Amino acid sequence: MHNIDIEDRLAALSAAIADRTRARMLCLLMDGRAYTATELSAAVEVAPSTASAHLAKLLEQRLIACVKQGRYRYFRLAGQPVAEALEGLMALAGVPRPSAKSSTPTTLQYARTCYDHMAGEVAVKLHDRLHALNWLSGEEDYRLSDVGQASLARLGVDCSPAPTRRRFACGCLDWSERRSHLGGALGAALLAAFIQRGWIVRRLDSRELQLTPAGKKALAAHFELTV
Repeated sequence: MHNIDIEDRLAALSAAIADRTRARMLCLLMDGRAYTATELSAAVEVAPSTASAHLAKLLEQRLIACVKQGRYRYFRLAGQPVAEALEGLMALAGVPRPSAKSSTPTTLQYARTCYDHMAGEVAVKLHDRLHALNWLSGEEDYRLSDVGQASLARLGVDCSPAPTRRRFACGCLDWSERRSHLGGALGAALLAAFIQRGWIVRRLDSRELQLTPAGKKALAAHFELTV
């Protein structure tokens, strides 16, 4: 019976991927970003109602996941195993995968504020680097390791628990990069420390943040990150 269950599951997964429209959606999501149903429907050139039906099928087979951010719902691949399986199939197909372009102004794509923490390309790369260094761990609510806490504290980042009901550290979906940057109290403390040290400068007339030459050197020295 166990083998029959596996065969049924494999057949259902294969059927979900075999549809051309759903395959195009999965290929677009291979860039690691998250997109709305409207964006995906436009990218694969189908009506929004048709796109919703296809997304429901992919959700049912756990090939994609839905992320809620404010009043929007974004869709992304369900995880690394899905990406690896699709990568193998795309290699067999022998064609390059499509990509979607962001309409966000270039300066805001690079660095900006998201309420009281950093967003944009720099923030997303820093978020990923903190995980790669094992300073942060977790899927939704992040935990700060002892090494991470000591390292950030040396840079003047307030790592104390949030005094209110606010989450301490979590992923916040970036609307231009469509991947997570660091949110929560720790994200706010990180931005405050960067501004205090002169690594980041706020623009008074917009949400844009400017990464200073000293900031670029600091990212390379303390986080081994080049942006």
